[in-house]
Amino acid sequence: MTILVTGSAGFIGSYVFDLLVSEGHNVYGVDDLSGGFMRNVGDKKRFIKLDLRDRRATARLISKLKPKIIFHLAADAHEGRSQFTPLSASDRNYSAYINLLVPAIKNNLEKMVLVSTMSVYGAGQVPFKERSMPMPESVYGISKHAMERVTVSLAKVYGFKHVIIRPHNVYGPRQNLTDPYRNVIGIFINQLLKGKPFYIYGGKQKRAYSHIDDVVPHLVKAAYLHSCEGGVFNLGSDEAVTLDFLSEEIIRQFFYDEKVPSNLLPRHIPARPFEVKYAYCDHREAKKYIGFEPKISLSSGIKDTIDWARRIGPQKFTYLEDLELDHHLLPETWKKKLY
Repeated sequence: MTILVTGSAGFIGSYVFDLLVSEGHNVYGVDDLSGGFMRNVGDKKRFIKLDLRDRRATARLISKLKPKIIFHLAADAHEGRSQFTPLSASDRNYSAYINLLVPAIKNNLEKMVLVSTMSVYGAGQVPFKERSMPMPESVYGISKHAMERVTVSLAKVYGFKHVIIRPHNVYGPRQNLTDPYRNVIGIFINQLLKGKPFYIYGGKQKRAYSHIDDVVPHLVKAAYLHSCEGGVFNLGSDEAVTLDFLSEEIIRQFFYDEKVPSNLLPRHIPARPFEVKYAYCDHREAKKYIGFEPKISLSSGIKDTIDWARRIGPQKFTYLEDLELDHHLLPETWKKKLY
């Protein structure tokens, strides 16, 4: 049985690919390398560079491989930036997914494992429950919710099985340290590696940060449990903390018992007006059907990530040349390219 992992050079996708290979599956990976890295690709002979926005090239590949199971992780996963790059968010998420899903159905797809996001919940009541009504507010969340809905709709018509996974705030080794628009843990650590301070918007926002090793094994496990078919599952930490607490933990793990240089203390700037303040999940369904139980504490996970980041060294942040909507509401760090 051939399995395809999209976004296989990316953060979560590369772990999914490696785990499937270790279990003996016949796995292929695709990625356009817009946010992934070849250093994440474990089996380069089974890797294909492909932009899923290219409808014909995607159809040709699917016709050749005829995957029975697809783990779809390729995405423009920039929730905050999507308000300023709505074309990219739509094209790289919904349109790219349809380009993949249609030929997959034609070639007898048996199961789609769609990796979505907790952004589909918007600013709803926390903790977000799997059975809560999605009310996405960002363009990114809207595009991912549309992907969920089209999966459910076409599965009913064409008979393939599906599982929807909503991970949240995943971090750990292999995280993209070059991205100035997302992944707050990676941004903070990369700045410290450069000997520069990082910026905190507000600080009272509350999230639950989820280590990659807690998320991926259960994501893959869900694909093979009949009880999970047709289900939606939140995957991530139960330990919700403020952004201020997170920054303190990163500094504590980075400097150990050393005194923190005053020039590297974080700098607070006003909270972003469009950001959801409280966003974390309930994992009742995942615990019931997958046996999900996060085990890695924030402190040990942060230490693990810092140790890996030290090995690869500081990375240069990569900004887009132009945002689709350049607006006065742009976050200060993006507008002035402070990183």
